[in-house]
Amino acid sequence: MAYLGPRLGPSRVFLSGVSALRLLSSAGMDDMGLAMSRSSLERLEFDNVALKKLPLDPSEEQGVRQVKGACFSRVTPQPLTKPRFVAVSHQALALLGLDGEEVVNDPLGPEYLSGSKVMLGSEPAAHCYCGHQFGQFAGQLGDGAACYLGEVKVPGRWEIQVKGAGLTPYSRQADGRKVLRSSIREFLCSEAMFFLGVPTTRAGSVVTSDSRVIRDVYYNGHARHERCSVVLRIAPTFIRFGSFEIFKPADEFTGRQGPSYGRDEIRGQMIDYVIEMFYPEIQQNYPDRVERNVAFFREVVLRTARLVAQWQCVGFCHGVLNTDNMSILGLTLDYGPYGFMDRFDPDFICNASDNSGRYSYQAQPAICRWNLVKLAEALAPELPPDRAEAVLEEYLDLYNRFYLENMRKKLGLLKKEDPEDEIMITKLLQTMHNTGADFTNTFRSLSLISCPTEENSEGEEDSVKKATDLLIEQLMFCICSELAMLLSMAQSNPTLFQMISDRATIARQLERLSKLKDLMETTQEELKTKQAEDWTSWITQYRKRLARELEGQSDVQAVQEERVRVMDSTNPRVILRNYIAQNAIEAAENGDFSEVQRVLKVLEKPFSSQPGLELPAWVGGGGTSAEGERDEGEEQQQEAATSMARNPVPYDSKPPAWAHEICVT
Repeated sequence: MAYLGPRLGPSRVFLSGVSALRLLSSAGMDDMGLAMSRSSLERLEFDNVALKKLPLDPSEEQGVRQVKGACFSRVTPQPLTKPRFVAVSHQALALLGLDGEEVVNDPLGPEYLSGSKVMLGSEPAAHCYCGHQFGQFAGQLGDGAACYLGEVKVPGRWEIQVKGAGLTPYSRQADGRKVLRSSIREFLCSEAMFFLGVPTTRAGSVVTSDSRVIRDVYYNGHARHERCSVVLRIAPTFIRFGSFEIFKPADEFTGRQGPSYGRDEIRGQMIDYVIEMFYPEIQQNYPDRVERNVAFFREVVLRTARLVAQWQCVGFCHGVLNTDNMSILGLTLDYGPYGFMDRFDPDFICNASDNSGRYSYQAQPAICRWNLVKLAEALAPELPPDRAEAVLEEYLDLYNRFYLENMRKKLGLLKKEDPEDEIMITKLLQTMHNTGADFTNTFRSLSLISCPTEENSEGEEDSVKKATDLLIEQLMFCICSELAMLLSMAQSNPTLFQMISDRATIARQLERLSKLKDLMETTQEELKTKQAEDWTSWITQYRKRLARELEGQSDVQAVQEERVRVMDSTNPRVILRNYIAQNAIEAAENGDFSEVQRVLKVLEKPFSSQPGLELPAWVGGGGTSAEGERDEGEEQQQEAATSMARNPVPYDSKPPAWAHEICVT
């Protein structure tokens, strides 16, 4: 729709001739001048349907409390002292019809996008939800740090919220604030996932300030002051599986129940709202209420299966797949202790406080199904249990289908679907695991493996050897580094060690110790020979499969070019590895925001080579600390950043040795 200029008040009647001139020359001219003088943030048009269609907590009581019979509570964001932008995502802000440069240059921009100043039409509120956390029902949770600002009407509709804007009724023992490191991680990963093609909530900006909170980062008794920071989050809705668990009766294990237990009419309202607003085609196609609800649940199951398949194919581990972190739209939601795998390990755990491995990489597909079971229970009786069970039976086939589709693209298998492809993919992952291969870089390298053709003068043996040498370059540190990290933690930080190390953790490490013993008894030459044999075996199988892709194809060259194009647009060059985020965080904590902005640029084109953006900004001497920005204890951080600068690592590299010490909880 074309832009028709500023609205001149409630009337939409267009006057002509002298009448119009008279109107503009009087009060109307003043209105127009006022509209034109307002910034783009002040001109955002809000239509906060969620607060109109879902029950709003009538209580104005301050402080943490149980909220019964309501989906939202009104809140007042707490202003920050001297808020300022760390970075903005121009493409995310464009969803709201905003120009990133204009927002950055708006003196009030950081205030509006941190909740320190409330925009006209915004209605700050916090959402009430429950959740199963690490398998146990936790009762009322809710937006303890996030604050709904409203829904922006543009072509489309986007809910915006600020995370870290202060206390809400759901803050529990916390202060409702977020700090710079967690805010940067959420901001960068939200955008990274979008540009990787993975469904996700978006992040429009990250703002920091002179306001401080105390945090004990490593749970070792050495708490320090950190800057309060806020992320602007954008999505069609932030309603999640746990939103429907507020009606749960007393849990048989924990005894907790949802705060709105017994208010079944609200459950019906919520289902109606979600389907009407976000699944309109289902609302239109299913006049029968039960059939509509079954179709809705089936779509959520499909989207969830597709989402987790995409996570697995980019090596992403969420870290905290509780039901309150599962989007009703099938989006990646809530970026806490996430991690992208470096060396491929099916047991990869990105959250150091996940001592049981419940949310490990290989557990994610099954955990998402478990969460769908809990959603089905929360939707009953609106969703009949027998119908829900039948839909859940479809989940595994859906997941396997999406996973295999993605993996075929990653391997460049585009023309034929061979029944043995699944076995070949499994063998690839097993070889990667056995040899310690980097997940991302190994897949990226596969497009460089030649496809056997009659015109190829190079012998098969030479081709396989070249491919083997190429993949051997992607091998990384072995299991001994992780064992060493665990032992080091036991000595240097016993509190954290006790928190993350239970019998299951130790058992896993003892198994690795057994493997380490085998490695210790193997010479370096024997190890290299064994790794080369493993890769030679798989590459030989892979090239035979590539040859079958060419059978019956008239234009072999075109097929090969398409294969490389699809693989290089499916297998990223760059992901947000922990060491990349850590570099940006440490620079920002020392007053230099340029690395956050530079990393965002790199992540916006994860499949492409970007000349001039291969290395962090500080390698070329770029980036200086702003006067007065340094936090208490930042001298040690500055020393760490300096030591990293001595050994610069490109963004598309395997992680440096120091990256193994990064601990995210």
